[in-house]
Amino acid sequence: MGADYYKILGVDRNASRDDLKKAYEKMAAKWNPDKYPDNKKEAEAKLNRVCEAYEVLSDPQKRAMFDCYGEEGLKGTPQGSRRNADDIFSEYFDFTIPHGGGGRRGSSSSSSSSFSNDVFGDDDVFHSFNRVFVVGGPKKAPPIENRLPCTLEELYKGTTKKIKIYRKIVDINGNTIKVEEILTINVKPGWKKGTRITFEEKGNVQQNVKPADVVFIVDEKTHSVFTRDGNDLIVTRTITLGEALKGYTVRLTTLDGRILNIPIDNVIHPNYEMTVPTEGMPIQNEPSKRGNLTIKFNIKFPTSLTAEQKTGIKF
Repeated sequence: MGADYYKILGVDRNASRDDLKKAYEKMAAKWNPDKYPDNKKEAEAKLNRVCEAYEVLSDPQKRAMFDCYGEEGLKGTPQGSRRNADDIFSEYFDFTIPHGGGGRRGSSSSSSSSFSNDVFGDDDVFHSFNRVFVVGGPKKAPPIENRLPCTLEELYKGTTKKIKIYRKIVDINGNTIKVEEILTINVKPGWKKGTRITFEEKGNVQQNVKPADVVFIVDEKTHSVFTRDGNDLIVTRTITLGEALKGYTVRLTTLDGRILNIPIDNVIHPNYEMTVPTEGMPIQNEPSKRGNLTIKFNIKFPTSLTAEQKTGIKF
């Protein structure tokens, strides 16, 4: 079984390019051989694998191949498409990977990798790396946008959605094939309509074009009881004139399943509203806080009164 590059970098399979970069910097700093003077070889081996993982996962085509076929699927990757591992390391740190004394950036270097064969053996994936410098680069395909319908309950409590997508990639023989992928979206409490979730470069892989980003845009489903207004929730209750005059208790089931009993002793007039603090939606960046619940009333007036009813009216 081949290496799990995601595990090596400590990221999940939906990691963005920024996530990969941060993880690489963290792991490369962790396994800097200078920190392990008594065990340099093991640190170098660990660092090599970190560089290898980043080299593959930061390249959309190699990452797509790895996602479908694992490490075995990368064995036919052309040598010229890969970079020297020291180059990857030196992009983020002010020195190259030390081997028998090491060296700072700016010291003399050759176009061949400074990784020794005894780290990976004859099959060292970095052994034949060449330095490649690309100016400009291919254009990126426009983003592919999709709706992500969510109920108010899902946006209140949070949920996990798994989305199946199909995309085209180029295999090691240069053939275009269709593959299936599952994207995981962790919907956070408080997300609003219009929230965008981007999966970088998960579109089709094609020659001379960077794959498009796949973007999901949250869309709120209509709720049978509540209406959302920013972080607040609004509910409208229809009551009789008698209930409006004598008092009324609002009974509600919240979006997380709790039962609220809210007594109102005031006379409820047509423009009357009641605000219940902290019973609204979670606030996106402060999930421990919530908006308010506003209760509005639609008073149902009788179309006519009997003489007896009119006589009974007293103020």
